[in-house]
Amino acid sequence: MFYEDLTEYDYQVLDAFSGRGPELHELWYRPAYKRLNVGWLEAGRPYFTGPVPAAAVERLEAIREIQWMNQCLGTHECDLCPPEEAPEGNGEVRIPGPPGVAYAAPVLVAHYITAHGYRPPQAFIDAVLAVDLDAWAAARWPEVPFPWVPDDAEHMEE
Repeated sequence: MFYEDLTEYDYQVLDAFSGRGPELHELWYRPAYKRLNVGWLEAGRPYFTGPVPAAAVERLEAIREIQWMNQCLGTHECDLCPPEEAPEGNGEVRIPGPPGVAYAAPVLVAHYITAHGYRPPQAFIDAVLAVDLDAWAAARWPEVPFPWVPDDAEHMEE
């Protein structure tokens, strides 16, 4: 699935966070912020390459572990890799940007950086580095690791 960097995200109308743990939890809402695509790469489509600070990659990998956003039932394999080596992803991450903007990236974005030399826009890298990872990791249901969840978000708990 390809989307050009910094174009408006329109894949899903709602944003949905899944809870971590044995219980089924989900929170969904219509975002009040603008979502911009970052890192939606596809074989045969050009993308920017270049160095990315190791701290940004490490932080993206940590965010992937604590923020479960728009999890899908199926998986998406990296089609830039040989099929027998392709990692799979099945969700997204949201990174707060400037006021009213969040970056929407696939969970494979760190893989694209490390394995394929992808260089996200600098604004995204800066936003990733600004994430308060300790606060996000400490979030416990019904809180989620993202600051802009509206008060009227719908919760499902089982």
